[in-house]
Amino acid sequence: MEQILLTGANGLLGSQIAKRLIRKGYSVKAIKRNTSDLRLMGEDVNQITWLAGDVRDIVSLETAMEGVSTVIHCAAMISFVPEDAEAMMQINAEGTANVVDAALRCGVKKLIHISSVAAFCRPKGVALIDEHLDIKDSKDNFNYFRSKFYGEREAWRGLAEGLEVSIVCPSTILGGGFWDMEPNKLFAQIHKGYPFYTTGVNGFVDVRDVADVVLLVLEKEVVGEKFIVSSENVCFNDLMWMIADALGVKRARFKTGKWLGAIAWRGEWLLSKITGKRALVTREVIEMAMCDFRYDNRKVSEELGFVFRPVAQTVKDVAALYNTALEKESSFSFFN
Repeated sequence: MEQILLTGANGLLGSQIAKRLIRKGYSVKAIKRNTSDLRLMGEDVNQITWLAGDVRDIVSLETAMEGVSTVIHCAAMISFVPEDAEAMMQINAEGTANVVDAALRCGVKKLIHISSVAAFCRPKGVALIDEHLDIKDSKDNFNYFRSKFYGEREAWRGLAEGLEVSIVCPSTILGGGFWDMEPNKLFAQIHKGYPFYTTGVNGFVDVRDVADVVLLVLEKEVVGEKFIVSSENVCFNDLMWMIADALGVKRARFKTGKWLGAIAWRGEWLLSKITGKRALVTREVIEMAMCDFRYDNRKVSEELGFVFRPVAQTVKDVAALYNTALEKESSFSFFN
């Protein structure tokens, strides 16, 4: 039985990948920290061999990779809070370098790296971003984008040094999980009556679809390829209104422009200093919500034959998860 090591198995996407691997009959190892919350694994939690480890600790990675043929690297940190920039670089970039180095030393055959469309950074003058884009870092990049860009570069280094590498780049993932974490805390914010909307555009995708694509990449033995995994490019105000309708609450009424956005994130920053709570709205959040990022999903559809769920259906399904969590007074819920 093929043995697979999965990093980030306790997260929104990682838990969905883990459940699919288990049901396909793979032997799954996963690393976790002492503080890791495993509740998103549900009843499947005991079907995994859990090992103490951290992507920032190469010794623990090498121990976990003993006897492993494939590594699926899903561990990552998502944040648009300035104070998290250093931690994101350590986890998303340096952590990926550690995964690659450990895999090379331990004789691992294949690495599937879960990157992000964020790794395409902020290209100027590009109407539709596809896998062939020549990516360049710049001072205009968000900290999260930069960390994923450098992490992806480490994965390609692994390919050059002998690993069979494939890269999966999801757009913004919707799918439940912990409702106080990115990106699904948007549902909680809208349910509480968030009044502002923006008119930027971004890609969105169902967590179940991303997990299904990862399994396709694994079983079709794809090597040296990168896939954008995104269902649709949707305007933020359309998404927010879809969420509000699905939750049965009022739609946001006030369009956030440059000046109102600047006031919002500065006010949130000041409030965070007074209360000691983390800011929900930051400069990067406002800027990103005003950008137009449109992603081309034709490669994954044509080469892997994949058909995505419509975003509208995903929103309805995730809203149902959120309502279930409210009824149970739970901080999380997930797709089985």
